[in-house]
Amino acid sequence: MVPAPIIAKHSCLCQPSAVHTHHSSTFKDDEKPISHCLEHIYGDQIRLATVSGDADVHPIKLDWYNQDWKQRGPVVCSRRGDGVTKHNAIGAHAGPYSLYHALSVVSGQLDPKHVPDYTNAQPPVDFAPQPQWYNSEKIVSLDPLGHLAPWLYGDVARAENVEVRPSMSITKAILSLPEIQEEVKKGNLKPDGKIVLNEKGEMAVTKIAVDPVWYLPGVAKRLGVTENELRRALFEDTNGMYPELITRPDIKTFLPPIGGTTVYIFGNPEDIPNPDKKLALRVHDECSGSDVFLSDICSCRCYLIFGIREAAKEAQKGGNGVVAYFRKEGRSLGEVTKYLVYNARKRAGDCADAYFQRTECIAGVKDARFQELMPDILHWLGITRIDRMLSMSNMKHDAIVGQGIEIVERVEIPDEMLPADSRVEIDAKIASGYFTNGHVYTQEELKNIRGRTWDDLS
Repeated sequence: MVPAPIIAKHSCLCQPSAVHTHHSSTFKDDEKPISHCLEHIYGDQIRLATVSGDADVHPIKLDWYNQDWKQRGPVVCSRRGDGVTKHNAIGAHAGPYSLYHALSVVSGQLDPKHVPDYTNAQPPVDFAPQPQWYNSEKIVSLDPLGHLAPWLYGDVARAENVEVRPSMSITKAILSLPEIQEEVKKGNLKPDGKIVLNEKGEMAVTKIAVDPVWYLPGVAKRLGVTENELRRALFEDTNGMYPELITRPDIKTFLPPIGGTTVYIFGNPEDIPNPDKKLALRVHDECSGSDVFLSDICSCRCYLIFGIREAAKEAQKGGNGVVAYFRKEGRSLGEVTKYLVYNARKRAGDCADAYFQRTECIAGVKDARFQELMPDILHWLGITRIDRMLSMSNMKHDAIVGQGIEIVERVEIPDEMLPADSRVEIDAKIASGYFTNGHVYTQEELKNIRGRTWDDLS
């Protein structure tokens, strides 16, 4: 039996003033229902969820892997206009930033009816469609047409009175990093006026920003679970935030409230799918403490710099370099959990043999990054072979190779680039299966590898 639509009247959330007055005697001053409502957006009722059996539900057609973009259709998740009954995706654009959008609206700083003007915002680089875009085994966690959506589907948006927004954007930029300037001074990188522009180490790049768009059947298959199991887990672990995961099994697309990916391309982007052009690749997972603030407890910042350096070198030799930066802070466990783990490590003596145990004690799992979804951006770029994989991670390697992308050479970070306190992390990872050409410590030997304690910092 199909459940009835879930509707909340303003008597529950936003009461009109007349009703508000009628009930005023039942509330204390600080407990009165919200009087300033968004009635101009939602009308007299707020529909919390739709169900597939609702008579007025007519979702915009979305055929995820159709090669004809007109037949494929746009991703529509917004409730704007007729989106309540015509949306074909669950969630909201821009992941966690959608909540800041809500704050801007409710505080009166943003007109909720504002229509973006995308004039001149189109990509400066044309990325030709790749066969992987339409392969049901290849791309499940991003919209391959997300960078073109407002331009391809503007007529659909107007005709159907719905909002179509991009989930990807592309631009060109200059990178300026102090470590790269040092590499130029040392002669490890030479200015060529094209990739490394000058003696300051400034580098020309093409940048791609990607917000996640999950095709639920594909994500479930990639993780080895059923779609129903995935939907239930997403619904439960977001505390019921997205009821349509349960009420709308006909909607197969979900925009999760998580961080996205940024891709930095060195060299000509058009050459990336060409197997005759060598490719150096660094897949990097976010670590703000190291990447931004240069904490030396881990190898993240130095490996990122190494990846950028080697990517630029490959581009200078006529190939391409790619750095894919994923927002997966603290192994996707979050920075709060990461700092708690740091505390546990330092108080216990910070030995490499207990490196992963400290994380599991607090988080219940040593790593929640699920690299199975990571290769999607590589498929979008048309990558079929990586000549130099600038990573020691066994999980990243296995996920990429498991998706049919060849890795010719794995490149570990040079020892001289590693901060002393990061040896606990790197040696524990090597012992767990990370790639190295050097010594792999036994569990007994790991007990002798220690990081600084708080006493060393005082």
